[in-house]
Amino acid sequence: MGDPNAWNPNYGVVGSGDRRLAYSRQLSLSSASVSSPRPGLDRSDSSIYMPVPYSPFPLHGGAPTSTDFRFRWLATRPMRRLALLLALNVAYSAVEFVVGLLSGRVGLVSDAFHLTFGCGLLSFSLFAMAASRTKPDSVYTYGYKRLEVLAAFTNALFLLFLSFSLAVEALHSFMQDESEHKHYLIVSAVTNLLVNLLGVWFFRSYARVNIVYRKAEDMNHHSICLHVLADSVRSAGLILASWFLSLGVENAEVLCLGIVSVAVFMLVLPLFKATGNILLQIAPGNVAPSAFIKCSRQITAHEDVSELSQGRFWELVPGHAVGCLSVWVKGGGDDQSVLKYVHGLYEDLGIQDLTIQTEES
Repeated sequence: MGDPNAWNPNYGVVGSGDRRLAYSRQLSLSSASVSSPRPGLDRSDSSIYMPVPYSPFPLHGGAPTSTDFRFRWLATRPMRRLALLLALNVAYSAVEFVVGLLSGRVGLVSDAFHLTFGCGLLSFSLFAMAASRTKPDSVYTYGYKRLEVLAAFTNALFLLFLSFSLAVEALHSFMQDESEHKHYLIVSAVTNLLVNLLGVWFFRSYARVNIVYRKAEDMNHHSICLHVLADSVRSAGLILASWFLSLGVENAEVLCLGIVSVAVFMLVLPLFKATGNILLQIAPGNVAPSAFIKCSRQITAHEDVSELSQGRFWELVPGHAVGCLSVWVKGGGDDQSVLKYVHGLYEDLGIQDLTIQTEES
């Protein structure tokens, strides 16, 4: 006769009487070609729900062809527009770098490096657009949507550093009085302004400071728009400073660069806060803290519940709130009725993905 407390690698100690069960409400991870009913409450012996491993090549049974690769990277209009904008910026920065080397203009070479670094960030945004279309798998069980939030945060952080560098440049110009040596940048600024205005027109629907983000791609698109808009404001500031200097206005460059620095900072700060909050996994901003407290009180007031603990809620991406908590059920209590009650309360708050662990008190 076997040991009644033998170890089972999948379920722990057999016959231990452990009543802990995990329940989760999650979207189906089946491919579009396979019809399956929408899951309701899933019950398992583990607190971790692992989806069926997803094959990255369901249509071909092998590596993707060049056509698949091109389709994924140029599948949507924003992706095609960003690819065109990147091509223009890379071509322009290469020409500016070569001209700067041949003419010995350090300012042109420096501006070319600035544009190249900006192109790298926009390339990461394009990569995030493409990768976010990949379905969840056994490793990234929540999918790749958060890459777009990370790309938006990276763009916002870069623009904050740009604002700081413009302020330092304005201070240096004021202290050294070296405004006239930058007049040759007027042609570069005009060309850069035209290219960036094209990018602003591409993403004009996101040309606002405060936007209600409903999806992860909204953050990414907004960051791209702010990126090219900030570069446009910077180029316009250099053009305006050059014009003021030609009119004999003293410290024109200091004034223009200072205004541009403040404008860029004010433009990007709301996006930086919003993306940072999601990456730090704070509570969903669209749910008041008092609402969570009220839900907790209603759950603990249930006749079959003795205690509620370890409640954690956060936004995976904009529009997708996630939560988990532990519920202690009284002896002889009905687990199913408690779970349905708790799920209903938090679903009304907008928590789409909720995992509940029940234990007997």
